[in-house]
Amino acid sequence: MVTRVDDSAGDSWREVLADVRAALRAAGEQDPLDEAARLRVKHHGLTDSALWLADRDGFALAHAGSVDLAVAPGARGRGLGRELAGVALAGDGPVTAWSHNDHPAAAALARRHGLRRARELWVMRRPGTEPLPALVVPDGVSVRGYRDDDRDEVLRVNAAAFAHHPEQGAMDADDLAARMAEDWFDPAGLLVADGGDRLLGFHWTKQHGSVGEVYVVAIDPSAQGKGLGKVLTLAGLHHLAGLGVAEVELYVESDNTPAVRVYGGLGFTHAAVDTHVQYRRP
Repeated sequence: MVTRVDDSAGDSWREVLADVRAALRAAGEQDPLDEAARLRVKHHGLTDSALWLADRDGFALAHAGSVDLAVAPGARGRGLGRELAGVALAGDGPVTAWSHNDHPAAAALARRHGLRRARELWVMRRPGTEPLPALVVPDGVSVRGYRDDDRDEVLRVNAAAFAHHPEQGAMDADDLAARMAEDWFDPAGLLVADGGDRLLGFHWTKQHGSVGEVYVVAIDPSAQGKGLGKVLTLAGLHHLAGLGVAEVELYVESDNTPAVRVYGGLGFTHAAVDTHVQYRRP
């Protein structure tokens, strides 16, 4: 049975979300909530969001026209995904939803509710022990770890670099502070390209146990075309190698040909199963 809940129901809904997410991760599947959704729920609960639960076996979370839907692997085949989609995707208004690992069942639900395949996000990976080219930094630029007085410049570069990106480009000071308050944040892993009077770009890395991540690479548009993207990516890879990670992963839009080319040249590869698809109803 699918029911809608809100913050007045206490924190029991948080346990359901945590349990379903844990079940998916234990089965080797992707966490159904991306970082923005996780932070929003953590800090703001269900404010401006809608949540439906399928008992303790699944959920659909809607916020600002986006829907995240998941059913625990052990509860599939009972129509819970169809029921959750029926309430969360009802109507004909604009909505987006991600299918992690390009799941056929998600494609069927999308067709049923008038959503069309709109974006593909690739996960690319490389072994952490694979040798890296030497890092050569251009004259007039220094690559160093983040300092507190870099905040405004990081936000400026991020906004300029991702002006047309629907998620990353919206990061503001509060979003940045929330990410930096997470346990994984390490100032040394946020590498900036310092041009002296301003930042030219940055590479924010993450470490999740034995896995490193190329989290965000941003280059000021005025500094693009000079190879800084590759320099900063390589600087971050050297940093992660120094931490002893076994593997490095990254997320990239499938149609971002220049970025895919750079990452491929640094030893990253993409497998078909590592494809996430966004469906959209105009």
